[in-house]
Amino acid sequence: MSAPENSQDSNPSWFEENPTQDHIPPETRRLLETYSDIPPDDVFDHAVKLRDEAWKIHPYPCIGQFRFLSPSFTSLPDEYHEVVRRLQKGQLLLDMACCVGQTIRQLVDGGAPSENLYGCDLQADFIELGYKLFKDRDKLQSKFLIADIFDRNSALAELKGKMDMVYAGSFFHLWGYDKQYEVSKAVVALLRPEPGWMILGRQIGAGEAGERISVTGNMYRHNVESFKKMWNDIGDDMGISFTVEAKLTPLSRDNMLFHSEDTKRLWFVVRREK
Repeated sequence: MSAPENSQDSNPSWFEENPTQDHIPPETRRLLETYSDIPPDDVFDHAVKLRDEAWKIHPYPCIGQFRFLSPSFTSLPDEYHEVVRRLQKGQLLLDMACCVGQTIRQLVDGGAPSENLYGCDLQADFIELGYKLFKDRDKLQSKFLIADIFDRNSALAELKGKMDMVYAGSFFHLWGYDKQYEVSKAVVALLRPEPGWMILGRQIGAGEAGERISVTGNMYRHNVESFKKMWNDIGDDMGISFTVEAKLTPLSRDNMLFHSEDTKRLWFVVRREK
């Protein structure tokens, strides 16, 4: 999830006190209507009620600004269809820092078998909130893990070397450069030790790469060049080869309330070649 660069607990600028219908993206509205069978007139109130409940537990910017409802593949449409096809063929995907599991539901709605999807988060509350949001506890067959990527004995250990794809939304950017490097290698270890796997997602980036202080500590914001270099260095370190695609897109106006003008959204796809 995304952390603000500066915050004041007494006046969180990232909490939207007067939400409007526009805070629910059309794609998510359709998902809640068709996948979750929520009547159209009830979608807004349902989403706001869930947001308010989540805020009391975890007052993160992604909750306060309704960004947990944002589509996960806005700038990766081709990859979305590729992921669904691969899941339909029996491959497995792990959603790192899955929050309420919105990415998993988007993939299932697109035709992916839910039993081939795994979600992992540090907060068990988010998993429960996801079932409440999407009303699918009795039909979703995805497996959710509560685990810390830094804990080698966590539930993630059972997935080591078994995944074909990892979606990492608002995840890698939570740390400074050195920790990002370490976490990235830990994620690679979850994937099959063979060519063809893919890591894709989005995170906070910047036109000029560098570390910033955030509520979680140091936060390294990559640009395209620094992101590619980091992954090339990881490949050299691990003795494997990657192709890396990345691009920066502007942030929404709401995001700019607590980020500097240079802040962007970084979308990326990392593939193992050999």
